[in-house]
Amino acid sequence: MANETLKRDPYEEKLDNLGEADIAAILAELRRRLKADEIAAVQTCIRCGLCADACHYYLTNGELEDVPAYKLNLILGVIKRHLTPSGRVAGAWTGGKTLDKAMVREWVDVLFGRCSGCGRCTMNCTSGINIHGLIRAARGALAAAGLVPPELQSTVLTAVEQGNNMGIPRDEWLETVAWIEEELRTETGDPEARIPVDAKGARLLYTVNPREPKFFPLSLLAAAKMFYAAGESWTFSSDHYDVTNYGLYSGDDAHAGLLSGRLVKAKEELGAEVLVLGECGHGFASTRWEAPQWLNRRFPFPVRSVLEIAAGYLREGRIRLDPSKNRKPLTLHDPCNLVRLGGVVEEQRFLLKSAVEDFREMTPNRQKNYCCGGGGGQLSMTRFAKRRLAAGRLKADQIRETGAKVVVAPCHNCIDQLTELGKEYKLGTEVKTVIEIVADALVLPPREKRP
Repeated sequence: MANETLKRDPYEEKLDNLGEADIAAILAELRRRLKADEIAAVQTCIRCGLCADACHYYLTNGELEDVPAYKLNLILGVIKRHLTPSGRVAGAWTGGKTLDKAMVREWVDVLFGRCSGCGRCTMNCTSGINIHGLIRAARGALAAAGLVPPELQSTVLTAVEQGNNMGIPRDEWLETVAWIEEELRTETGDPEARIPVDAKGARLLYTVNPREPKFFPLSLLAAAKMFYAAGESWTFSSDHYDVTNYGLYSGDDAHAGLLSGRLVKAKEELGAEVLVLGECGHGFASTRWEAPQWLNRRFPFPVRSVLEIAAGYLREGRIRLDPSKNRKPLTLHDPCNLVRLGGVVEEQRFLLKSAVEDFREMTPNRQKNYCCGGGGGQLSMTRFAKRRLAAGRLKADQIRETGAKVVVAPCHNCIDQLTELGKEYKLGTEVKTVIEIVADALVLPPREKRP
């Protein structure tokens, strides 16, 4: 394993002491997750190499282990050896690879340590193989044996046990909301401006990344100001407001379903019409697209990104923006789970083009944009931090080429990574969310004319 890991790390000791029961648990979970057609699909890889040019790890590090096809073949070898009749009989003659302690170590290092789950390889696969999905399935198999890197697993368990991944107590959350409400009244000049909590029958239930109340409370103020200007009926939940879901990254469907299920429960208990997901790429992908499978139910209500809500306000004339309030040249980062894997592509561009004077696209952009490197749980897995920052050089180069002074990212995972990249590569850029830029450009109508 990479020398980024401490020698006496308990996780390392666990890998050293794997037993037959651990190997059996991994294989059982892999068998449960993969259907016959998925196993067949893995074997259609034609070794064309296009996935290598799609991966930001390979394009910056140039190591064989970073090539998505290499990662895929780590999984395929185990499938051939253990999950096919011919492999169980003929073993290595089929190209199969035995899942032993050495292979498990390589799975951890490559599938957790060299992949952000961005899906760019899948988009570029000539055979249409769902590479990032298979990598997540293999992560889930490792999770079944308790082999998720502990920093990532800790983030999942904090959310499960304490209600949010920052471990914010309920009273601290409510105190932050009350403080932001006072700031909202100052910003709007309206002593009756409110930030509702647990309001029954509101149209929107708004969920946020808990890093906002913990470290970026002005992001909460920006959203509240926008909702105020639009005359929106909305509310926070006092208990279930965490849009993040690191179960998506660990591969643990049970925990991932539990976390998304809490948001659904809060929405239903409060009687809100729409579940609105704050600026969090993986949080959007988790609850909008994956949760119905995890929870085995269709949602009979809309699940929307706050970007879709904001763009609707602008189109309907519910908010007005003055781009002269944002004069610095600005560029937009496309979060993988929101854009390439989530389908929210143009709303943020529509908002920014109306809110700033100088908007500059990265090259490439939209679904083809490169991952910043912060996804896949990489930000939480400190053992792979050096590798993560090295792979982020591609994104840093993209930003530098635009000449922008402000980088906007509708995802707090991305914001944390972009902030680190700014320091690492001396970009001299400010990093903000889309809704913060929208709030900066808002033109508040006179109180008597507000909706």
